[in-house]
Amino acid sequence: EVRLVESGGGLVQAGGSLRLSCALSGVTLADYDVAWFRRAPEKEREGVGCISSRTGDTYLTDSVKGRFAISSDSAKNTVYLEMNSLKPEDMAVYYCAAVRGYAVDAAEDLWTLISSLGMDYWGTGTLVTVSS
Repeated sequence: EVRLVESGGGLVQAGGSLRLSCALSGVTLADYDVAWFRRAPEKEREGVGCISSRTGDTYLTDSVKGRFAISSDSAKNTVYLEMNSLKPEDMAVYYCAAVRGYAVDAAEDLWTLISSLGMDYWGTGTLVTVSS
């Protein structure tokens, strides 16, 4: 059984930081690309970024670039989303998702594929609340 479990969400003041974790089981990071998404109240789901299983290269969308970072620990089969300089508009439920590796080197190319073809497995999300 494939499972993705997010953790690390919580309440933080604007300007603060949080690190989210996405623990994978049933699949390995060596074979699966992982992406982060978020859904704010009454808004559409929005992409945050991704990490390539092939190279470890990462891509972040413009709304979080320069403030967020994605990393992974293959020994723990876990992907992380480091969030800094949080803003009230970052408040959302954050989801990680995995897809069978597309075998692309550049994470930006991976994001293009993910955006059009979707993901195979999703976590249930973790809530991030940012107070102003």
